[in-house]
Amino acid sequence: MGGRWRIAGAMAALWICRGGLAAPPTPKILDLAGLWQFQADPRDAGVGEKWFLGRLADSIPLPGSMAQFGKGDDVTVDTKWTGGIVDKSWFSAPEYAKYRRPGNIKLPFWLTPDKYYVGPAWYRKEVAVPESWNGRRIVLFLERPHWETRLWVDGREAGLRNSLGTPHEYDLSDLLTPGSHELALRIDNRIKDIDVGQNAHSVSDHTQSNWNGIVGRLELRSSPALSLGDIQVYPDLAAKSVQVGVETINRTGESRPAVISLSAVASASGARGRPHRLPIRAVPITADRGSTYSEELLALGEGALLWDEFGPNVYRLTARLEPPRGDFDEKTVTFGLREFKAVGTRFQVNGRPVFLRGTLECCIFPKTGYPPTDVGSWARVFAVCRAFGLNHMRFHSWCPPEAAFEAADRAGFYLYVECGAWTDVGTGRPFDAWLYDESRRIVRAYGNHPSFCMMSYGNEPGGKDQARFLGDFVAHWKKADPRRLVYTSAAGWPALPESDWHSTAESRIQAWGGGLNSVINKEAPKTSYDWRAVLAKFDKPVVSHEVGQWCAYPDFREIAKYTGPLKARNFEIFRDTLAARGLGALAGDFLSASGKLQTLCYKADIEAALRTPGMAGFELLDLHDFPGQGTALVGVLDPFWDEKGYVTAAEYRRFCEATVPLARMAKMSFTNAENFAADVEVAHFGPAPIRGVVPAWAILDGAGKTAWAGTLARADVPIDNAVSLGRIEVPLGGVARARKFTLAVTVAGFVNSWDFWVYPARPAQVVAGDVLIVRSLDAGARARLATGGKVLLCAEKGAVRPEKGGRVALGFSSIFWNTAWTGRQPPHTLGILCDPGHPALADFPTEFHSNWQWWDAVSHGQAMILDDFGPALSPIVRVIDDWVTNRSLGLVFECRVGEGKLLVSGIDLISGAEARPEARQLLYSLKKYMAGPAFDPKFEADPAKVRGLFVDAAGK
Repeated sequence: MGGRWRIAGAMAALWICRGGLAAPPTPKILDLAGLWQFQADPRDAGVGEKWFLGRLADSIPLPGSMAQFGKGDDVTVDTKWTGGIVDKSWFSAPEYAKYRRPGNIKLPFWLTPDKYYVGPAWYRKEVAVPESWNGRRIVLFLERPHWETRLWVDGREAGLRNSLGTPHEYDLSDLLTPGSHELALRIDNRIKDIDVGQNAHSVSDHTQSNWNGIVGRLELRSSPALSLGDIQVYPDLAAKSVQVGVETINRTGESRPAVISLSAVASASGARGRPHRLPIRAVPITADRGSTYSEELLALGEGALLWDEFGPNVYRLTARLEPPRGDFDEKTVTFGLREFKAVGTRFQVNGRPVFLRGTLECCIFPKTGYPPTDVGSWARVFAVCRAFGLNHMRFHSWCPPEAAFEAADRAGFYLYVECGAWTDVGTGRPFDAWLYDESRRIVRAYGNHPSFCMMSYGNEPGGKDQARFLGDFVAHWKKADPRRLVYTSAAGWPALPESDWHSTAESRIQAWGGGLNSVINKEAPKTSYDWRAVLAKFDKPVVSHEVGQWCAYPDFREIAKYTGPLKARNFEIFRDTLAARGLGALAGDFLSASGKLQTLCYKADIEAALRTPGMAGFELLDLHDFPGQGTALVGVLDPFWDEKGYVTAAEYRRFCEATVPLARMAKMSFTNAENFAADVEVAHFGPAPIRGVVPAWAILDGAGKTAWAGTLARADVPIDNAVSLGRIEVPLGGVARARKFTLAVTVAGFVNSWDFWVYPARPAQVVAGDVLIVRSLDAGARARLATGGKVLLCAEKGAVRPEKGGRVALGFSSIFWNTAWTGRQPPHTLGILCDPGHPALADFPTEFHSNWQWWDAVSHGQAMILDDFGPALSPIVRVIDDWVTNRSLGLVFECRVGEGKLLVSGIDLISGAEARPEARQLLYSLKKYMAGPAFDPKFEADPAKVRGLFVDAAGK
């Protein structure tokens, strides 16, 4: 029966009074966590059959979800999911047949739940209301139900709530008298008339799962008949004051005089900081029947502490309501003295420019299938983000629980919250009105938190009338609550005049559908580009929408982490297919090499934004992996916010931090007949300008030794980006052989670096008269092989048969989002993997993974599918395939063909070589290798299979 009592402010069982032991104070909270009666209602018959009157057949612990406790149905091919499925091949393709069998269901497009249920479910509990609650206000508080709740008390219906982003509260003062009562909750997680969109992360199976249940606090709350309601705090930075709005709720039946006492204290965030305490301010009021709203101005004074990312000083304001007789009521809220606003094309916090370095949070919590409601879990998330140089988070189509705001307040993290939607708007459907209701609930519940800085409807809207509807929505909120939030229409689009700022995908490297036309794939490597042409279209701050989306190969070690109701069966499928190719041992190498390329791509994206004058910020998709929408492995961290092993936080922070040195380089490959040149800049958005800094630079060779070094002129660095610091120029005539170098720039202790390569303008000649270089396996090549000769086949672009690799779209970058969900958008691969110690690459400086010097090779190359040769054929340069197909792809391989020795290059190293120093150098390295005794391939290939890789003279 009942629940667990909690006494706010004191846990003592007895009070010691002058006259002896007194009765304990009236408990304020009845904790309803524990075992509840439970029954699923798949026929939706419970209301008609009056399940709210009788005992339910099963039981379940709350807080929690049905799936978490094994309630629901087994997953089958007929399961009706919440979430759009773009690639439906799992339902019919023969390669997935074994994963569709009962007992072996494994989904490739998102995590596979142990149990699944969408529909109404019933939860019932008996509660004992104490005598001391007689005449008091009683509220049922459900912190995070999912989704719609409908409540009966002793068989009487008490209401319905349908918020996705805020607690569900029911005032039960008229229904709960002292004694025993039955609470019956019907929770329905179906999308019905309020359609927020099946892919919205507030409801979708793509990430958190469409769960049924209640998490967080679950309790009955008691307060006096004259009690405190909502409290809102409106800071005024210029006046160093706050306007405090206090709601009083009077259930006594008559107007009552009372006094509201207001006090506030802030503990300074720094170790040496002192608390700032305001004197108590007593305000007499008259509380009318029902709800009364009072306002009072509190001056914080010159000692006021400000809140921002560098000094997250949080005030705790306590309001105490005391009538002349009867119980007092007390309530505490937090706030911060800060001003977050748009000025020109920048955001400012407390008058100082800020650059948003953000990531998305798409409700990715695979251990539970729902978001955490404790501050500790969120504090870890923000600490990890901080470690990787971020200061901002966008909640994609959902709103987090209170704990996220509390943790962000303490961390000085700027939050952008969306109202739980990714759908059509302005259509006249019930959703339109619900959006206004939901946004009001969100601002009321979380608006005091200084971390809550930005808000919009949701993600990427549809609807032909979206501009008018969202323009009205933004205008409404700018008028309704201008205190601290900046508003925009939606993430992605549309850019409306009403918006305070704009979210656009134009200012990022790769576009959806862009394929190989992005700057990173189409143009030779450089660091000189930026997005100022995009910004010229706007007169308000622009934040890059969903930057990156660069993938890495799956980390199969991660499978063991899925100990909750969601399992990484998608990874099990990918692991199976890799093993079936005989390539399972390469999984770790694929992860490391692709991860290095992924990091390089993110570095390029982030630095392009930091180079752009007037840019307001970026939002990554993502710092951590996204498990849905076909499996999007876009994070340098896994879904648990853990590192994968190929980049550390310190390494990432070199190019993603409040202060980042930058270098504009027109190219990354030079010859020794040229000068190396770089224009040095800095993006600085620290707490204050930097005075009198002397930037230093050094160029290191491949062994880490300094080849050249120097300093730039002493400078003052304002809070801004595109701040020019000078130019570095170094003659390269003394570099006799191909070498990799690294430019490192240091500004006020912040270091960033860029690799570049220097090649001989005229590579040395290789005396290799016994090596025949051919463009196809023609009669001459076959004759040379038949007589035991050496042949270097340097294939022309288009020479590989479509079914043998010609259809594999090879680009420099890694896969964007994933191929399954983008209609096979190029590129289809994840970079190269090679052994830098292989003698064939002895004169072509390389690591084991893609770096910028490989751009020329992949841009002029074709991957060759080598599955027919078996796993024993290990390419000199391998291409890492899409994890969905897991083919053995080669860019350069060697083999014996009969008595002869053959080296095959899918890279055209001959066409236009006079303008391609990388191609000349790689060809030189291969020829030198083949001319020596080290060229002795052990794998013997079927000549017909080798010829079968390429089109014949007739183009077949």
